[in-house]
Amino acid sequence: MKRLLPLLLILVGCAPLVAAPLPDKAPAASANWSSWRGPEQNGVSRERDLPDTWSPKADALNNNLIWRAPYGGSTTPIIQGGRIYFPGKVGEGETQQERAVCLDETDGKLLHEFTSHVFLTDIVSDRLGWTNMTGDPETGNVFVQFTSGLFYCLDKDLKPLWSHSLTEEYGRISGYGGRVTSPVVDGNLVILGMMNSSWGELAMGGARWVAFDKRNGDVVWWSQTPYRARDTYYSVPVVKVINGERVLVSGSGDGGVHAMRVRTGEMLWSFQMCFWSVNCSPVVDGNLVYIGHGEQNADGTSGEVFCLDASQIEKGKPKVVWVVKGIKAKFTSPILHEGMLYITNDGGGLYCLDAKTGEEVWTYEYGTDSKGSPLWADGKIYVGEFDGRFHILQPTPTGCNELHSQYFKGKNGVPVQINGSPVAVNGHVYFMTSAEFYCLGKKDHKAAADPIPPEPQEPPVVKIKPIAPGYLQIVPADVTLTPGDSQAFKAYAFTRHGQALGEVKVDWALGPMLPPVWPVDMPPPPPPAPGAKGPPDLKGKVEPANGVETKLTIAEPPPLQFGVLDAKLGDLKGHARIRVAPKLPFVADFTKVPLGRTPAGWVNTQGKYSMVVFKGREVLMKRNDNPNPLVARVNAYIGAPNLSNYTIESDLYGTKLRTDLPDMGVGANRYTLMMLGNTQELRVGDWDAQSRADKNIPFEWKPEVWYRMKLTVTVKDGKAEVRGKVWPRDEKEPEKWSIELTDPLPEKEGSPFLFGNATGAVDAKNPGATVYYDNVRVTPNK
Repeated sequence: MKRLLPLLLILVGCAPLVAAPLPDKAPAASANWSSWRGPEQNGVSRERDLPDTWSPKADALNNNLIWRAPYGGSTTPIIQGGRIYFPGKVGEGETQQERAVCLDETDGKLLHEFTSHVFLTDIVSDRLGWTNMTGDPETGNVFVQFTSGLFYCLDKDLKPLWSHSLTEEYGRISGYGGRVTSPVVDGNLVILGMMNSSWGELAMGGARWVAFDKRNGDVVWWSQTPYRARDTYYSVPVVKVINGERVLVSGSGDGGVHAMRVRTGEMLWSFQMCFWSVNCSPVVDGNLVYIGHGEQNADGTSGEVFCLDASQIEKGKPKVVWVVKGIKAKFTSPILHEGMLYITNDGGGLYCLDAKTGEEVWTYEYGTDSKGSPLWADGKIYVGEFDGRFHILQPTPTGCNELHSQYFKGKNGVPVQINGSPVAVNGHVYFMTSAEFYCLGKKDHKAAADPIPPEPQEPPVVKIKPIAPGYLQIVPADVTLTPGDSQAFKAYAFTRHGQALGEVKVDWALGPMLPPVWPVDMPPPPPPAPGAKGPPDLKGKVEPANGVETKLTIAEPPPLQFGVLDAKLGDLKGHARIRVAPKLPFVADFTKVPLGRTPAGWVNTQGKYSMVVFKGREVLMKRNDNPNPLVARVNAYIGAPNLSNYTIESDLYGTKLRTDLPDMGVGANRYTLMMLGNTQELRVGDWDAQSRADKNIPFEWKPEVWYRMKLTVTVKDGKAEVRGKVWPRDEKEPEKWSIELTDPLPEKEGSPFLFGNATGAVDAKNPGATVYYDNVRVTPNK
């Protein structure tokens, strides 16, 4: 649910830890570096007269240190409007959070910070803040995805303008490795990739992209790959004009690289490189796409670098111009400069390849471990090493020389790491370690940057004669409403090459939820049972039924729905996805849900839960025949993410299989109350991977017994009172709470949910322990 947000801002003035004397006149912040790889999206800066050497010591002669500041991180900063932006973590223990940081470009002073909670993720503290922010020079706004899945549009002072809870709204999958994707801005859109499992055609877990209107957060389109997704990833999309069309190109979690029309999300081509995920971001030059990976190949080698011709597509795949095997480019992205492709491997090796042929020109070992990508600037390559060393290299036509290497020694046994990439703009080089932020430059710097070469442009849309539209788009394309709500929608037409034609009149109608889109590399789903009915049409009122714009008013009842708003223009069809979430109080009526299906309005449930008859009652069952953690261990989100101060109750029943008991529970306000089967514990907390605000107590419970769980969260006086009860359903409710927790950094809102973990699952023939749910009820606190 899109959130238009009130002010939440911390304004802090803080001097850098060490500040070198500034030149008489600081360089004007006339240029932006609004995306992590720069304005050309290829790791190249056109700056000149940058340092060959430097020292972090303020009193060192000719240290080329402009300033250093005590703000570390694991990401690549962006620079926009004279300000530096990046995410990171802040606080310790029960006060630990993530934050977006804004520094002054000229002196490194802290101007603003915006904090965000970490919740409902398996990512640990050490891997917070790995994503990159991105900026929009047109509005001055910046965008950030936090580890919890909260995606924000912030103004230049880090005041929130709108947000989405990607996990609760769209079933975003965080994984555990810290690989959180970064957004990209193009035109009026901000686009973000993710792994998710939502509902309807997006119910299957998959690698997808979502485009939001950058000004108000409306969903404009979804796009998904044709292949099965296997792992989280952090490849950042690149937007370029290829073969006359404006295209977004990105790696993904299915081992492939994909291209789609940026304004509509229409998939143009896909190319699978490996079995697991692709973290490398592509580089595009004309019609050529360069990208690599670090996974195992069929011949036993690891890693490949590809050059693909995106103007020659056959059977949905681009032509392979060349491929080089054995370069394990798992984390870093390449540089393309003057006909040479520079790429680092995981082991600190730098490769120079002829971009036309892929022929190796030279290699150079500068280190032992690489996570951040290299930067080309002023004829040099600046690159960090994971183990805390920063290098300045001098590439030549025949080899590479080390100009400078700086090692950062940790304090009190805490090592210094460099995970991000350097940037160069306005005469300075900027980078951060896990402990500090550095700005390098010559005190007498005066050289202007070289101009950025012109890039290919789309041909103009000629409107002298009518153009037949090739695509119909409905905005907003995905909404969450409650019974009785109204929402306006508009229809837009595009050419068959993805160029905007403007608003169009269409015929509007309500339709049913669409079936899941099945990956082409998986066995097809079983056919529906004979006589099985399809999902019902969305219930509501659409006025007018024809026009550029219409208004949808959701019926009440029913309390829960899935469906679509259809639009038709001649033979063209488009639709918007409509989720109807419940108002409180809410009581789930499982007798109205067809067997084998899941409740309408619930996110992240299709294919993971199923209605069954158990002991003569229609109940919800947690699927137990798939060991994949994305299927076996799941939250089923019931409502909108802006609900607060409520109580959830449910009856739960767990079976024992072999030596395994399941984990099962309920959630409210982003806190989970769970019965842990194999450890016989009762736990409450908001962040499973980290001990922040959580509590575990011994709690013996038996299989094949119905228990009632009750979780209530009250936010008051800046704290959250979290209280849970569990008791055998056939017994009287105890007066005393089973477990209580006071959180000084409260989760103030969140969707209610059910939790289930089918432990011990092997496959369909060897299923795991089972969880059943009944009598689900969510009520506002009195």
